[in-house]
Amino acid sequence: MDYQKLANILFPHPLKTPEEWEVIYPPRNLPEGAVVTRLAPSPTGFVHLGNLVQGLTSERMAHQSGGVLFLRIEDTDAKREVPGAVEVLIRALAHYHIQFDEGATIEGDSGLYGPYRQRQRKEIYHTYAKKLVEEGKAYPCFATEDELASMHEQQEAEKANYGYYGKWATWRDRPMADIEAELEKGTPWVLRFRSEGSIEHKIKFTDLIKGNLEITENDIDHVLLKSDGIPTYHFAHAVDDHLMRTTHVVRGDEWLSTLPFHVQLFGALGFKLPKYLHIGPLQKMDGDSKRKLSKRKDPEIALTYYQQMGYPVMSVYEYILGVLNSNFEDWRRANPDANADTFAFSPKKMNPAGSLFDEAKLKDTSKNVISRMTAEEVYTLTLEWAEENDPAFATCLKANPEIATSALSIGRGGKKPRKDIAVWSEVKGYMGYLYDEFFVFEEFPLHYSKEDAKKAMLAFADIYSEAYDNSAWFEKVKTVAEGLGYTTDMKAYKSNPDSFPGSVADVSTFLRYAITGKLNSPDLCELMKILGKEKSLSRLARAAAQFPN
Repeated sequence: MDYQKLANILFPHPLKTPEEWEVIYPPRNLPEGAVVTRLAPSPTGFVHLGNLVQGLTSERMAHQSGGVLFLRIEDTDAKREVPGAVEVLIRALAHYHIQFDEGATIEGDSGLYGPYRQRQRKEIYHTYAKKLVEEGKAYPCFATEDELASMHEQQEAEKANYGYYGKWATWRDRPMADIEAELEKGTPWVLRFRSEGSIEHKIKFTDLIKGNLEITENDIDHVLLKSDGIPTYHFAHAVDDHLMRTTHVVRGDEWLSTLPFHVQLFGALGFKLPKYLHIGPLQKMDGDSKRKLSKRKDPEIALTYYQQMGYPVMSVYEYILGVLNSNFEDWRRANPDANADTFAFSPKKMNPAGSLFDEAKLKDTSKNVISRMTAEEVYTLTLEWAEENDPAFATCLKANPEIATSALSIGRGGKKPRKDIAVWSEVKGYMGYLYDEFFVFEEFPLHYSKEDAKKAMLAFADIYSEAYDNSAWFEKVKTVAEGLGYTTDMKAYKSNPDSFPGSVADVSTFLRYAITGKLNSPDLCELMKILGKEKSLSRLARAAAQFPN
């Protein structure tokens, strides 16, 4: 076979040489050990938790090492592309602090190694495809869909491995005359890789997450170029990762099955193989067993879920860091005020089998993150969320920012800050009672005396003053308690509660219920000052009116 002639027939138009592309995309001038990696999603319009896991892993490795993170859009499968998907993807990842140094942007491309959208790199792929043909490492295949389907059926009947190989690879060694005849007829063709592998052979491979692996050689003649001249993912990623000087490839472990082909392909192209990190799937408990998170079953797999629920960006970011590196939690406890980006992330700490997603744990993480925020930060972020998801609450927040921030300041700061809020959607329930529009009474506990509750509310209204500090305020609560015959000695009450009709703590609960409609709230003395005397007395009277004389 005259491979040079075949290459010129298949690729008749002038193309740059591989050497010319090497000059256009030279090795990067980076410090030794710098990681160059990428996020390379398909533009399907669905941005999921896996994108964030891979993106955060890549981002930490690149930026901690003084390297580069770039965004490449793998749009070779036009059937799956959704209009506007690239913009959705970029905005979603930027929202979660995945900052790219170069690559695809909403406005176009930014960087010296572009284009960063694969459909725009067709000429580059054809250069390397032609090179493989010239070297006898690739060939055109004219097999029709019907012929491939028939081959599949025969393989199934013979219980043979599926794929185009061995006796099934009918175009692998066809003479030039047959090829030229099909080309003259205009028969569509794909370019296939000529595999020299055997499933009888194993190769050793080291994955930076999975560790040392032994994988079976590839013997399939996979497609490199489709009939429209656009490459498959396999071929495109090999060429792009080489020319973009990628040192590390981070991807889900569903791609492990393709690793033998990729190792073989890089070798055939004469490219240095990048280091691979195959991330195990995110799982969740389903009854007593674990299962992989599902797009169909689990709303929490979509990144939009966290925005709609009102999780702060840093809550999700820190939770994922903890999922990927279990020592992050210990680091955070030792460094409560440090920026999470200063944590020394390591792929060696990642679980090869994948990680368990636990939303309850995410909420705990989020409570800790929010507890470290200032009241002003909580107000601003809550308002941003509410303007999009709860306009009525947003209107109240904007009407009087001072009241909202004052309420959010209660119990904030110090060594043991309050941790009542996990998501912005909970803020209305936490402090909505400040606004008459959202004030409602919870169910009054049956074990309390409604008569005593009413007496306590009216008695406290008679002696309340905004001038009270916390100490004076509590002394007045004690006075009301003693008037009802309730004890102010909590130690005695805990020792023998049946000896007393109630305690000063019960009276505080009555007042809290009247002022907030709830049985739990931040410091009540401070809340009454924020509401003002007039509204506080009105609340006490309103609550008392619902109880019998």
